[in-house]
Parts: sequence; structure tokens; C-alpha cells
Amino acid sequence: MPEREAAPDLLLGYLHPASKPEATTVEKLVLKSGELFAVTDLNGDIAPAGARDQGFFFRDTRFLSFLKLSVAGGPPVVLSSQTSPDYVTQVDMTVTSRSFGGVFSGDPVNFLHLRREQLIEGCLIDRYVLTNYLTRPLDYWMALEFAADFADVFEVRGAFRPRRGIYEEPHVEPDRVVWRYRGLDGRRYETELLFEAPPFRLEGRGARFDLHLGSNESTTIELRVNPLIRKVRELPAPRLPFGERRAAVRELDRAFHATCTHIESCDPFFDQALHQAIGDLHALGLPDGERRLLSAGIPWYAAPFGRDSLITAYQALPFAPGLARDSLAFLAAHQGRKVDETTEEEPGRILHELRVGEMAEAREIPHVPYYGSVDATPLFVILLHEYLLWTDDKETVRALLPAAEAAIDWMRRWADRDADGFLEYQRHGERGLYNQGWKDSADGVCFPDGTRCEAPIALVEVQGYAVDAYRRMAMLYRLLGIRGKARPLLEHANALAHQLDEAFWLPETEFYGLALDREKRLAPTLTSNAGHLLWSKAVPGARAQAVARRLLGPSFHSGWGLRTLAEGQGAYNPLSYHNGTIWPHDNSLVAMGLSSYGLPHGALEVFEALYGAAQYFRLRRLPELFCGLPRKAGEFPVQYPVACSPQAWASGALLLLLRAALGLHPDATHRKVTIKNPHLPMGMRELTLRNLRIGETRLDLRFTREGEGCFAAVPSVEGAPLEVRIALGRHG
Repeated sequence: MPEREAAPDLLLGYLHPASKPEATTVEKLVLKSGELFAVTDLNGDIAPAGARDQGFFFRDTRFLSFLKLSVAGGPPVVLSSQTSPDYVTQVDMTVTSRSFGGVFSGDPVNFLHLRREQLIEGCLIDRYVLTNYLTRPLDYWMALEFAADFADVFEVRGAFRPRRGIYEEPHVEPDRVVWRYRGLDGRRYETELLFEAPPFRLEGRGARFDLHLGSNESTTIELRVNPLIRKVRELPAPRLPFGERRAAVRELDRAFHATCTHIESCDPFFDQALHQAIGDLHALGLPDGERRLLSAGIPWYAAPFGRDSLITAYQALPFAPGLARDSLAFLAAHQGRKVDETTEEEPGRILHELRVGEMAEAREIPHVPYYGSVDATPLFVILLHEYLLWTDDKETVRALLPAAEAAIDWMRRWADRDADGFLEYQRHGERGLYNQGWKDSADGVCFPDGTRCEAPIALVEVQGYAVDAYRRMAMLYRLLGIRGKARPLLEHANALAHQLDEAFWLPETEFYGLALDREKRLAPTLTSNAGHLLWSKAVPGARAQAVARRLLGPSFHSGWGLRTLAEGQGAYNPLSYHNGTIWPHDNSLVAMGLSSYGLPHGALEVFEALYGAAQYFRLRRLPELFCGLPRKAGEFPVQYPVACSPQAWASGALLLLLRAALGLHPDATHRKVTIKNPHLPMGMRELTLRNLRIGETRLDLRFTREGEGCFAAVPSVEGAPLEVRIALGRHG
């Protein structure tokens, strides 16, 4: 066997997180299917052992924490490394004759080709095809090292556990190794490493293959990694050939794309970016019976999140409306019913996060589910109404109306404990989140100098969400013929909008402050949160214009997108998590708000900046966030070291940015759609949306740019009649 790198000795107990490798800075390859996902380095390895941002995971548990390839004459040279849009990785490597022992007359320098392919289809498949290009036979060897730590995802992120379950010695058979762990939750976890053909030598922590390759001869080695949790459904892992598995993965991806709105433009790179974004939303899905839920992101958030699911489903409505229906149904099924201070559950409250790993099952964490979110509940009502505007699916909306009513009741009773009209949050225990808006890091809500706001806290954007939710609930009542309940909600929404404007407006900066603290002091911090008020249409038009001017100015706009905190604020740090970085989903909501207030040029400016940044990321995939350093000629956007990618609402960002630029405003309940002041990015002359669904109508929309103008046409309509209005205002 090759010499081992240092790896965790699991039989001696679990390593304290401080002694484990930190997150690596190398680029990653990501595989995802259902509840399974894997993150590897560009070689396809999971290394170093126990790296916090790598592994093979199932149901919040890491089933493979180390996987490293070694070959004779290695390490191999990586020629190319990529992941296809349908989540199959291909790594091509070579070994040179020099590293193998010298150059022989007539021999090629790169004499061995090794192709490594990985995919997930019921299990993790790791396939190697070795080809000898020497003019003579070759005796060769290849080896794999592996380990399974069965770490809960919270441990992988750095949480310390004073106790763990019991590890068993790996069980070894001629063609397989099984690692076993008995968790504190009473479940038995197993990682089965199964080889298609028995290795020359197989041990508990490694396998070696001795090979004889004729000239121009190839051989294949295939490893399957099966994660099992006893007492729950086990994943099927039939012995299907790699080609059949790949075909199945591609067919699922093709079938999903076939149901979605298709985008065609004169920019093939833009089309690829949108295709990848939609494919990522499919891959981030989690099975839930007949429904398909959205997980938030890989590697840290491969679980249902209320806020993330609702915003992502909103972003994706023009392209994949089924995501909204399934997300709403799932969240309604898990809506709060009782008071539980440990999980922060309250009647009508929408969950924040649901976990199913060992720490959740053993009640070491409150995520079973955990309800510590102040904004998911109003976002539920917002999405329900927006879903109706796109689909006219009154049957689903009527079924979910009691959940929406319970959400409104939570907002008015439980989220406003001091009856001042504002929605506030304060955690109930030390294990809960201190900050419960979308900027939920410990320092994410602060005064300009960085001083933390003390709870209970009323966030500015949450008041905007509340205004929007009350108005939309009133419109739902009207659309469903329940007019008597609409007027009081509209009156309450208008009163809250006026109260918000008075309490949060900063006349000296012509902007809105971030939050009211427990003393009702306004934190005059200049943040992107205020831009969400435009998305909610919660502020007067003149105020919106002023907010837009500042957001598009140099203190917020880096050139790659809008920062979360304005440059010049004492707490500003373009490398932080929430205080100066660029979050694509945040930008997309602001852009949609700019479009709604008749500022399409501003929406287009944000769109062009984010699309420009996307071209520098792998697969043109926008990550969860990236650094807020200013854009300069010849420079590139700077990655945030542990950003999730793919991340659901980052994938959805380009979709909403496109909608904002095109000015799409549907009303399927009245069989019409309005296109307000459409715009296309610079350099894009034409774009077509095919199979766009509005109610029972399917239509194609074609947008053509001529100079500074943009024109819309309707080449095709199928299904129910639909009125298409094209409005070119003074900004168009």
C-alpha cells in the first residue's frame, strides 16, 4: 500500500473539531441527487481527511470523510476537471513516463490516461478507466484510501460534542468494506464500500489493485459507496452498469428541464448560466412523498429552510412554478401548532430549519424543526399570493388559506409582543439564533460602528415584508370572494407602512435605518436591507427613488453587485459574511423592487453586474456570496472562502434578475400579463422565453434590443386566451 497521509483514527474516538482540518481553499466539485450529495476537490478526492467542506453526505451525516487516489509513478497530473450540468464529474489525469522511471525510445511522454467519473444515483459511484498508451505491456498499480467519520453536519461545521456513539472495527470481505457506527440517537449508521471486482488487496482503510495492461489496453475499476441508516428507509443501490446510471441521471435532468420555461438568447454563455441555475434548483430538491422540496445549499445547508425555500420559489415562479406549490405545502404541514421555547415554535409560525441527523435525533440541537425566523412567516403569505398570480391555482390556494391565516395571526399576536405594530424577534434560549432575519450571523445586525443591536429587534426589511403580506392577504380574500376580511387588513397594512416610514427614515442620509433595538433606538446603519422595501413596495415613490440612488452609488455598488453594508460604515468589511459582501439573492430582490417602482435602468444595472460576476465562477454559477471588493479594470470578483455553491437562492437570483429586467407582471386570475419597460443587457440583441406558463396559457415571448430601446412580441400562444399588455413608460 502507498504511504498513508495522516487520517483520523476513528477507533480512538472522534477528533475535537479544533484538531480537524479547516475548510480547504481549493475549488470543489459538487454532486447532488435527492438526499445525497458529495463535495470533492478537483481530483475527485475527499482530502485531507476530515476537511470541513468535503465529504459524502446523507441525511445530515457524513458517510465518507476521506477518499484518496494513489497510482504508480504519481501523483497523477490533472488534465481537466469538470462537472456536467446534470451533476456527473469527469476528471482526466495522466502519468508521465519520466515519473514512472525514464523516457523510452518511441514511448509517449504521457503514457497512461486515467479517467475518473463520479455520479450519484442511489449511491456514490466512483469509476476509473485506465488506458496504457505504451507500445508494450505494463504492470501497474492503483490504490485508494478511505475513512468514514459519521459526523453530523453541525460537527462538520465546527460544533463540539462532549460525547459520541460507538465505532466498530471495519468489516472486510473480498469485495467490500463496511464501516459501522452506533449513534447516541439509537440508530446504526453504515458506510458500505463495494467494489465491482475484488481488489488485489483490501483492508479496512484501503484497497490496492495490481494491473497488467497490454499496449493500448484499458481496464475499469468501479467503487460504489452506499450510506445506510438502520431504522429508516434504506437507499436502493442496484448493481446497474455505470452507463445505465448516467443515462438515468441525464433523463431525470432532461425531464425537469422539459417542464420549465426555456430561455434562448444570442449569448450562449448567458443561456448556459440560466440552464445551470435551473438545473441546480432541480439538483437541490429533496424528495418528500409526491412533493419535491428545496434544500438551501451545499455543503452546509442541504436541508429544508423556510426563508430560503420561500424566496427561491418566488424567484423561480416564471420558470418552475411547481417549486412554489411544493414548498408552500411542506411548510404548511410543518407550521407551528404549539408553544415550545426550546424550538421556538409558536402557533402559525413557519419553520426556519429542519434537520434529521444524529444531533437532531438525539435532541442535542433544536432543529427538529427549529422555528427561529422572523421573516419566513410573512414570506409564506407573499409567496402564496404570487403563486396565485402566476398559476390561478385556486384549489391549492384555498387548501393553504388556513395556513396563511394562521401566519397572519402569528404576525399580529406573537411577533408583536409589545403591541407597537412592528414585528420583532428575541430568542428564547442560548441555543437559538440571536439574529433571526436573513442576516443571522452574530454581528449581522449592528450600529454603524459595529456595536451589536440588543434584542428584541425590529428589522426594517421585515416590516416591509409585513406590509406586503397584509396587503397580499387582503387581495387573496378578494380573489377568493371573502371580501369582508380584506378591508381591515388593507387598513392595517397602510398604517404599518406609514409607521415604518416615520420610524426608520433617515432624513440626513435619505435612506432607511437597519433596525430598532430593545430601547427603540434606530440603528442608522446603511445596509442593503432597506432595498428590500422596494421589493415589498412598502415606501412612497419619492423615498424609493432616494433609496435607489444611494444603492446604485459607489458606497453600495462594487461594480460586481450591491454590498450588504455601505463602504464607509465603521463595521464595513468586504470580506465578512454579512457586513460588506455581495449576496446574489439580496441583489435580485432589490432589482425586482427597482423594476416595480419604474426604475428599469437600475434593475438592469444590477443584473449586468451580477451576470458579469457569474462569468468568473465555475459553471457560471453564482455562489451564496462573494467578497465586496471594488471592481477594477483587469481584476476578478473575489470568492468568499466557505460560500455554499450551489446555493438555492443564489441559483434563483439570475432568474429573478431576468424577470426584473424584462418587467414581467402576471395576473393569471384575470388572464393577463403586463410587460413594463423591458430591457436587455448590453450586448444582448435578442432573448426568447419559450413555454412560459401563466394560468392555463403557454406562450412564447420574444424581446429584441435596438439601441437603447427594447421591444416585446408574442410569437406563440397556446391554451386559454390571455391579454398581453406591453407598457413603455417614460423610463422605457
